[in-house]
Formats: sequence, C-alpha cells, structure tokens
Amino acid sequence: MEHFSNRLAVITGAGTGMGRELALALAKEGAHLALCDLASDTLEATATAARALSPGLTISTFLCDVSDEGQMQAFQRHVADAHGTEAIHLLFNNAGIGGGGTITDPASRPAWDKTFSVCWNGVLHGVRCFMPMLLAAEDAHIINTASINGFWASIGPHTPHTAYSAAKFAVKGFTEALITDLRLNAPHVKCSVVMPGHIGTQIVANSMKVLQQDPAGLDEEAIAAARTQMVEAGLPVANLPDDDIRGLLRARAAEFESSAPTSAAAAADIILQGVRENRWRILVGEDAHAIDRLVRANPEGAYEPALVEEMYALGHFKGLVRSVESS
Repeated sequence: MEHFSNRLAVITGAGTGMGRELALALAKEGAHLALCDLASDTLEATATAARALSPGLTISTFLCDVSDEGQMQAFQRHVADAHGTEAIHLLFNNAGIGGGGTITDPASRPAWDKTFSVCWNGVLHGVRCFMPMLLAAEDAHIINTASINGFWASIGPHTPHTAYSAAKFAVKGFTEALITDLRLNAPHVKCSVVMPGHIGTQIVANSMKVLQQDPAGLDEEAIAAARTQMVEAGLPVANLPDDDIRGLLRARAAEFESSAPTSAAAAADIILQGVRENRWRILVGEDAHAIDRLVRANPEGAYEPALVEEMYALGHFKGLVRSVESS
C-alpha cells in the first residue's frame, strides 16, 4: 500500500500517543478515519485536530473498551454505518496498557487480567470483528502493535512484567502466523507487527486510570505495595510519607513520556513507512534495534543483569530501566 489517500483507517487507542499521531499523519495524507478510545475528551481532541488538517475527510469516533468483544463488534457496526461502506483498508490494533507485573500475588490478578486482555484480546477482537471489512477491500493491511516486550519479556532485573510481556508475545506470534494464513486465504490482506522501544506516550498515566490506580485515589494498602516495589527496585523511599509516594508515581508517569528517545510522532512515521514498504516486522526506535540485536546474539543471557548493563553502555534505557550499578 504505497499511499493512504482516500483509504479508510481504523485506529484503536486513538486518543493519545501513537494512536493520535497515526491519525494525524494519515489525515495529512488524505485517509478517512474511524477512531476509538476509552476517554471521550482525548478522542475528540484527536478527531478535531485531524479534521483541521484535512477538512474534507470523513472522521468518526466511538467510545470502546477493546478488551470487550461486544463493544468491538459495536465499533465495527459503527464504522460501517458512519462511513457508509463494507470495506476498510487499514486496521491499527494500537490500544494497550501496562500493569499486572507479578503473577505471584493473588491481589494483583484484576490488574494482570485487565492488562493481558486489553493488550492481547484487543488485538484478537480487532482482527476478528473487522475481518469481513478487510476482506471486502481491494487491498488491506493489519497493523498490530506489540512491543520490544514481545521478544524480551523484561523491563530489567528488578521489576516483574509478566502480563504485558505475555500479551505482547502473543501479539507477535499471532501476527507472524497471520502471514501464512492471509497468504493462503486472503492474499490481498497484508499484516505487520510493530515493536516499539521507549516511545514518548502517556501509557503509564493512562494505564493507571484504566486499572483504577490513579495515585490520588490509592488507599494505604496500595501505597504500601507501591512503596515495597520501589524499595525492591533500590529506591530509598522506605520512610517517605504516603503523599510523597503518590507524587513519585505521578512523576514516574510524566518522566516516562518526557524522557523517551523517540516521540510518538516519529514512531507513527516509522510505522507508516513500514506499511508502505510492506514489512511484516517493524522495529521502532534505536533502543528497539539494539535490544533486538543483543537478545538474538545471546538468547540464554537475555534475562541476566549484564544485558541491561550492555544497553546502558550503548546509551539506552537511561532513566527507564534501573541498572545493577545504580541499584
């Protein structure tokens, strides 16, 4: 798909981050947009900005939890009605959250299950619900957002990361399996798996909202759990007041976005170029390429602290993953 003019693109998680930037980049190129998100304010802000870029486009919005298949089916019906069509050309299964780090604590199960469901079921529901509209197009492309955590199930030696990583591995494997499935059964439909490194988005803040872990609303038990995790990660916060812990959680969310080496807009450009070139594997960011090389070179050592030290030596993960030396 060498151009996007007059194509219809469906984007989940379009309210912020890469979803918003994909919408804006596609609008500049003349693509019609069907956008969904959980938050109405950010979703409408994306739509307003896209309309200002290309006033003649058809741009629709829909509030949707991608982890709920019924809501995704309703989104599909909305797209068909709002755009008066039976076909779409681009499906960006972009929505995702982070959370549910450990599976060892029964109390973490709600966050674990929700994270896994949004990041994995959201992709599966998207493909299943929109497959009839993809098949109806003359040519189409599915773009599933995984992560570097789709081939490296870690964010360093101090923090468990099981729900998100397991989901992103599933997204990667599913998309790779789609290559043959589509080639045999729908050769006009292509697919790509996107594996970003550290991208400047609001995923940390958004995840806390979805998982009902907004620092302002956390009770004493939740703050105690957050303090314990920070102490285990080597942070000197054992004696800090609860409000200070809440402040650190808010600061962590803001720092994740501000310290990223790759902006969401740059990530969107890389993704769209990968679609133009029909690449099934799209790494986003120099850190993603670096960790990919290191894991491939030494898969048995992928989860040893030395790998993080190598990434630090290469100038990556600074301020994001704590190294052994800084712990």
